[in-house]
Amino acid sequence: MTAITVVGVPGNRRVRLFRDAAVAAGLPEPTVVSWRDVCAGARVDGDGSSWIRLESPGEDAETDRLLRGAGSEAAHGEIVGLAAWHRGLVAAARRVEASGVPLLTAVDELDVMFDKRRCHALLRSRGVAVPEAFAAAGYQEIRERGWRRVFVKPPHGSSASGVVALGFGGARERGRVVAYTSAALDGGKLYNELRVHRYADERTIAAIVDRLAVDGLHVERWLPKASHDGLVFDLRVLVVAGRVSHVVVRTGRSPMTNLHLGNARGDLPGVRAAVGEEHWAAAMRTCEAAAACFPGSLHVGVDLMFGRDHGTHAVAEVNAFGDLLPGLLVAGRDTYSAELDALLSGRFTAPPPPSPAAGVQTQAVTVQPSPSPSPSPSVAERFSPPVAPPPVVAGLPAACLPSSSVVRLPRELTSPSHSIVPPPAVAVRSSKPFTPPRGGSAAGAAARGGVTESWAVR
Repeated sequence: MTAITVVGVPGNRRVRLFRDAAVAAGLPEPTVVSWRDVCAGARVDGDGSSWIRLESPGEDAETDRLLRGAGSEAAHGEIVGLAAWHRGLVAAARRVEASGVPLLTAVDELDVMFDKRRCHALLRSRGVAVPEAFAAAGYQEIRERGWRRVFVKPPHGSSASGVVALGFGGARERGRVVAYTSAALDGGKLYNELRVHRYADERTIAAIVDRLAVDGLHVERWLPKASHDGLVFDLRVLVVAGRVSHVVVRTGRSPMTNLHLGNARGDLPGVRAAVGEEHWAAAMRTCEAAAACFPGSLHVGVDLMFGRDHGTHAVAEVNAFGDLLPGLLVAGRDTYSAELDALLSGRFTAPPPPSPAAGVQTQAVTVQPSPSPSPSPSVAERFSPPVAPPPVVAGLPAACLPSSSVVRLPRELTSPSHSIVPPPAVAVRSSKPFTPPRGGSAAGAAARGGVTESWAVR
């Protein structure tokens, strides 16, 4: 009988919800292997399973410590060691891959999806709509670039942890600077909190950005988002086996719409009607085109933004573990049931894992892990952008154009340069670092209100 092994955090709600869906589908209860055991060097043999599902290792402080190779756990909500965490996760995933059992998320794809620089470059090279972006080493480099409003992102963060919406005033605003972020400095450490802070002191802003820049920064030009019922919105779109499956509207008043920051699910039928079927269909094709860049993954979560005119859209991020949408049913199925249906019906076939590299089965991740072996030329070619990629696409009826196509950006997104500096082709990246927000509750954050997303320097 078909069986599935889940590598995750035992007792975590993600593992529990998938287990419930598997049992409801008539499958045996999945075997659960702890990321802690994998990090400690335990062999994963699949226990007779047909597939192995890699689940998020987040929300567990000890797993986070092991993946980072640190001597002690991070403080609650502390943003620390994201690149080390990434290396540890990919090394641990390689150990699981060495079992020889097909994985429902390809490790090479997991690696790229959660490296914002490489993921952005890949999407762009395939003609998928993304904001213009560049790599930066710190605050001063961003300031000198001359873009008025940007989103600054740690390459290996998730859940808006460390994301900074940064605006620079012109002559009329006397060069003032404003930033919105859930990150806060406290006692020399940087923390991810449950509310969005507004900063107007440039020294504080520079200190936060430079602290985040220890592993480099991914900087995207700001796309003014569309609004509905007085709130700005974007979408989390789950694509399963190449098809859009579930969609959630995320609404808020701040530049970050992540639901855990006190934002709320919005009116999907209302938003779809406001956008119009032509633009909606084009956006869904874009999400499927983004997912097509990761054919070895059963599902991906695509974060999609609509511009104010509804005719412009762009992909903000692609998430390997973007299917935690509890209570959301489509045709009676939650996200996990939809994934199992695609798997059991044969709509998705997991590719066989590559032959294990020497030493992988004995490499533990309880110390600072070494980068995984370099991918084969075919894999490197698959995940590297062309030497001269076309300009960024910001929203078009055909979501994925041939690499030779040239599509102009709306004027508000255009600059003389379309450059992005991709990082070296290292074979490491991650899923969800353990940076739980601290302070207050999501409901409290919502009650406090927030800033308008049309943020300006005042």
